[in-house]
Amino acid sequence: MTRTVAGVIVDALGELGVRQVFGVVGDALNPLTDAIRTTEDIEWVGCRHEEAAAFAASAQAQLTDTLGVCMGTVGPGSVHLLNGLYDAAKSHAPVLAIAGQVPLAEVGSDYFQEVDNDALFSDVAVFRATITSPDQLPQLLETAVRTALGRKGVAVLTVPGDLGERELTTDRPARFSLNPPLSRPDDEAVRRAAELLDRSERITMLVGQGARAARADVLALADRLAAPMVLTLKAKAGFEGDTNPFQVGQTGLIGNPAAASALEDADTLLLLGTDFPYRDWYPEGRNVIQVDTEATHIGRRVPVDIGLVGDTGATVRDLLGRLDAPPAGSDGARDRSHLEKSRERFDQWRERQARLADPAHDKGVVGRIRSALDNRDHDIRPEALAAVVDRVAADDAVFTSDTGMATVWLSRFVEMRGERRLIGSYNLGSMANAMPQALGVQVLDRERQVVAFCGDGGLSMLLGDLMTLKTYRLPVKLVVFDNRRLGMVKLEQEQVGLPEFGTVLDNPDFAAVAEAMGITGIRVTDPGDLDSAVRRAFAAPGPVLLDVLTNPDEIAVPAKPTVAQGWGFAVAKVKEAVRSHGDED
Repeated sequence: MTRTVAGVIVDALGELGVRQVFGVVGDALNPLTDAIRTTEDIEWVGCRHEEAAAFAASAQAQLTDTLGVCMGTVGPGSVHLLNGLYDAAKSHAPVLAIAGQVPLAEVGSDYFQEVDNDALFSDVAVFRATITSPDQLPQLLETAVRTALGRKGVAVLTVPGDLGERELTTDRPARFSLNPPLSRPDDEAVRRAAELLDRSERITMLVGQGARAARADVLALADRLAAPMVLTLKAKAGFEGDTNPFQVGQTGLIGNPAAASALEDADTLLLLGTDFPYRDWYPEGRNVIQVDTEATHIGRRVPVDIGLVGDTGATVRDLLGRLDAPPAGSDGARDRSHLEKSRERFDQWRERQARLADPAHDKGVVGRIRSALDNRDHDIRPEALAAVVDRVAADDAVFTSDTGMATVWLSRFVEMRGERRLIGSYNLGSMANAMPQALGVQVLDRERQVVAFCGDGGLSMLLGDLMTLKTYRLPVKLVVFDNRRLGMVKLEQEQVGLPEFGTVLDNPDFAAVAEAMGITGIRVTDPGDLDSAVRRAFAAPGPVLLDVLTNPDEIAVPAKPTVAQGWGFAVAKVKEAVRSHGDED
């Protein structure tokens, strides 16, 4: 029996377990979307922008560790995929992008809308190829899928417009044979690492998302080493909460002083499943052991004394088996003062943060003084908004967050307890990711709560795909931090002494926009209404946009604030005040 190129691709993806494909229909994709129309295995999710489609597919891949699929048609349609695919690549998410192309005979003739896809995607894709003959299937598809899954990256398969309906001469089904190997590091390297840990007095662990599957083993190792555990942002889901007595939060610009001190006070750092990129936040002159599945990650952020290339869980279990056992009858050979000191600092910092997040904070003496300086319009504190959402959201909710201040408030005030998960553009740092990523997650499971922390700048960039939420009746809860600013850029400018420029956003009433689209919209301007509004939004059926006017001058103090940053901020505020006074004249 003969089969078409489009039919083979769609049938194979269905058998692989793909349940949705995201994209915008058009010309070269017509045979593929028609094949999806006639199958019961795959749902077509028509987005308003291909970038949103790529973000949605990437989010599915990150949440499930399986293949996400998106499509873009000839020329501009494929170009629009690019930013979302870069996010997938930087997040190590296995995504297959199927790109349309002009008819095969016209390739290379500068035909209408022609773009060289193999060149376009050369930097972002771990695999890219253009189908030039039906006989290349199913092998070319198999290679694309295996490469995306095996290397945890983006594969791009380009289909010329006149090939989708062509028939294959073979009826061989696609075979993907997906069995990832479990790798272990060299025994001698593990022995040396264990010896170094045994003779170290103060050990701090920096734990990333790559260790999430080995949570129990990692906690056992932290207990054995009496080591405080600093978490990367992507490791919040899996290692945060009261069931982890070792974690002290994040470091870096969005981090806290306790985590920074835990790293500085250590004599040995143990890095597990992390490629934390910010070199300035690694202390110098420490012993460093790094565990990662990728050899290329070892030592590229900080000099490493011992690199262990292998699966985190297997490696940690090997280390546990080689560490010296406590003396018989003792309560443990290792001094726990480093851990206890770090945890005490962390608890104190959390208490201070909780006071800031109290909606009644500005009514106290300190709060009134502070408000007179940085919140004269009595806008809602973003800390308070994030804290209320944390209390109201389900313990198995999936959170997404836009790059910028929305991520800062989520990292500090939303705890990834229970089965909560977190997805964001935390490697690429793109704007506009939270809403389309939430879209991709919600369509997988319409019963699971999905919460998007949206910046007003990010939301407005891909605003059209609010209609996708409405069209597919996806009950995403969009929490908009509406500070009328590109908040992170404003902060970056001010901390180096520049007055803010180009950051002010002339926003609409986002709740009214949502209502016009058929989505429940709730606008909050009074701090006293915050709690009830959040609860109403989360109780409402279907998609909801919660538009909260937050204070644009709120400052997120980094874990290690510098004198230069403080001075720069003061200078910027003087310049802004002078400029504002001059404008009034």
